[in-house]
Amino acid sequence: MDKITPFLWFDSQAEEAMNFYMSIFKNSKVERISRYGEAGPGPKGSVMSVEFVLEGQTFMALNAGPHFQFTPAISFFVNCETQKEVDELWEKLSEGGSKERCGWLKDKFGLSWQVVPSALGRMLQDEDPKKSARVMKAMMKMDKIEIEVLKRAHEGE
Repeated sequence: MDKITPFLWFDSQAEEAMNFYMSIFKNSKVERISRYGEAGPGPKGSVMSVEFVLEGQTFMALNAGPHFQFTPAISFFVNCETQKEVDELWEKLSEGGSKERCGWLKDKFGLSWQVVPSALGRMLQDEDPKKSARVMKAMMKMDKIEIEVLKRAHEGE
């Protein structure tokens, strides 16, 4: 097990969420599904927790009732190499959720994600402050991040 593992609290959708995320990220696998026994507190045989891997990152998820909700204060940052990858993940992860500003979205479970091309970070770190400022200004107007728009802003077009 990883030294630090994100642990997600769901009302009763841990297995559904795991399957949803695994359908989106190609490099994924189920590690474990634990079920409630006679002692509960959930119905005997129902899913208590799941452990799964997405792109090399282990996650755990628990079905523990409606006591807590996700907030954007915690999000998962997905580093994308191509616009195609950004587009695919943006559409799939936001299905049933909401698309937000600057590459942020909420999935249908309310979990926040940032779908960001690696090119953005490189352009924002440009030694020329005018270039990086133009990139930041362009990005702040976007919902889904568009690499070509960022490149044009970077070059002053």
